[in-house]
Amino acid sequence: MPSEPNNPAPADRRPVRLVVGDDLNRRRLTVFFRLLMALPHLVWLALWSIAALFAAIANWIVALLRGSPAEPMHGFLVRFVRYATHVYAYISLAAEPFPRFSGQPGYPVDLEIDPPARQNRWTIFFRLLLAIPALLLLAILTNSNFEESEAGFATGAGLLSIAAFFGWFYSLARGEMARGLRDAVAWVISYGAQAWAYLLILTDRYPSIDPLTAIGPLPLRDDPVQLDAGGDDLRRSRLTVFFRLPLAIPHLVWLTLWGVAVFFAVIANWFATLFTATSPRGLHRFISAYLRYQLHVMAYLYLVGNPFPGFVGEPGSYPIELRIAERARQNRWTVFFRLLLAIPAFLLAGAYGSMVAVVALFGWFVSLFTGRMPEGLRNAGAQALRYMSQTHGYLVLVTGAYPYSGPCLAPTQTPAPPAAAVPPPDAR
Repeated sequence: MPSEPNNPAPADRRPVRLVVGDDLNRRRLTVFFRLLMALPHLVWLALWSIAALFAAIANWIVALLRGSPAEPMHGFLVRFVRYATHVYAYISLAAEPFPRFSGQPGYPVDLEIDPPARQNRWTIFFRLLLAIPALLLLAILTNSNFEESEAGFATGAGLLSIAAFFGWFYSLARGEMARGLRDAVAWVISYGAQAWAYLLILTDRYPSIDPLTAIGPLPLRDDPVQLDAGGDDLRRSRLTVFFRLPLAIPHLVWLTLWGVAVFFAVIANWFATLFTATSPRGLHRFISAYLRYQLHVMAYLYLVGNPFPGFVGEPGSYPIELRIAERARQNRWTVFFRLLLAIPAFLLAGAYGSMVAVVALFGWFVSLFTGRMPEGLRNAGAQALRYMSQTHGYLVLVTGAYPYSGPCLAPTQTPAPPAAAVPPPDAR
């Protein structure tokens, strides 16, 4: 992950902030009937949305004339967005208590929005048009339609839908929500709140998809497969950005050819690890090099990195690096059922794959005009590639550690002061 802290500095305090104080405990009975119990809230949210539509139109006119929203309409729309945040947090199992119908503060997954302030009238006038990219990305993150892709991922389902889906099963089995799944859901909810606050002219700060600033504090994890983007300075060459896809073709061809050899190496690695509980040193290094090279290529293709990668997956050769720990003992039962156990991770990796593709598309336009990749988009792409790499590493038996689904910090990163009380990261 990138080396920036996980919370914005006070000078960069965002006007729309998600505060997570959830303790991860879940009651199995309310989890089982969660959708049914949420029906009254969905009805009330639909009715409130009608009133919010007219309030938003009036707020747009007033803000256009005055240069800032009117306090009564601002307060009404803030309560609406906060209430919607509570409802979605409840439905998606990011929080446990039954929400109030008033949109008042105090929920375990809560929303803070600054008072009305002056905004640029030009951005107010074109707000609906300007919000389209953010709303498109939000649709990708929340989409709930399952489709098969050529890569074998379920790319039609959004990150929110899949994380909540698996969180439902996990909560039923354990009586608590997995930290990684909860944080992934909270990340999407945070972006959704920012997007709607921007659209409704509650703020002129454009929504940020940055996982390191969406919620806090983030867990510090020393995973066997880690992504380090500390070598990237966000600068992008406009020429190579414009031709990024054709430039990546030689790497994609070589990646495919190398993948054929890795396929047979993985089969041999499975048998060896099943009998010895440890991956053979040679196979571990060979497969690790392939995973590292795969990460370099994907980072280059999706504009998470800038330089043209090498072809051998050499450690430390690329600004976006995949650090893979030395081989370790693995549980033979999990080795035997590894393909089956990896299915949930691959479904979630599919959602991340859809997200990083859209992030790369938006990043392509911005990088082409500014010569820089926005930090939020880079960090979101890095988060997606980290999870996808951990999923591949788990499947091919490079590690026995299950992929961590939420935003997190690596040991080389410095956490910012905590913003809310949260439990330790002991669950996936």
